[in-house]
Parts: sequence; structure tokens; C-alpha cells
Amino acid sequence: MNWKVLKTEEDYTSASMRLMEIFHANPNTPESDELDLLLVLVKDYDDKHYELPELDALEVIKYKMQERGMKAKDLEPIIGSKGHISSILSGKREITLKMAQKLKNYFSIPAEVFLHEASN
Repeated sequence: MNWKVLKTEEDYTSASMRLMEIFHANPNTPESDELDLLLVLVKDYDDKHYELPELDALEVIKYKMQERGMKAKDLEPIIGSKGHISSILSGKREITLKMAQKLKNYFSIPAEVFLHEASN
């Protein structure tokens, strides 16, 4: 099929279905080229029609801690004292740039989560 900019939900559904069919295409094949194009088209449609909720950095950190079975004291090497950790996790204290960098690296959290917080 010759793909064009996705303008309708029907176009989007067709492209998404085809994308799933060829998702594991071998590199340097016509299907691989088609997959690359479909990824761009579907992302473009998503960006124009669906707004993703903004993530709260504290909620992401708490979720990552729960996921790893961590307690607040486990963040001491990253954030600092127990008091700092408590005030950060309760929202009483802001996450500094240095802390954000360490948390981003430790939990593999996208930097955008912290950038959103900084712009508010």
C-alpha cells in the first residue's frame, strides 16, 4: 500500500494494524522501509490527536521505588539525609537539578518528567 499522511481514524487504524503485522521486519527490506514510514505516520497522528497526561515527578519516583521494593532510606546515597528524602517525597521541598540528574540516571526516568516540574 502507498501510505500518505494519516487524516482519519480509519487511516490511523489501518496503519497501526499494518505496523503490528510487520513490526519485526528484517532490516534493509521493503517491509523494514514500510515500517519506518508507518512509525513516523502513526507518531505524527498520535501527536496531533492524543494528548498524553503530564507525569508528576514525585509520583514517578514513588512508583519506581515501589517497583524495586525500596524504602525512603534507600535514596540516601542519591538525595542525601533522611530529612531531605522525607521533605522531598512529601512535596515540601523541591527536587534540585543535581538530585533530578541522579534520580533520572538511577531510575532511568526520562528527563522530561523533571523538566515539566521545573517549568511550573
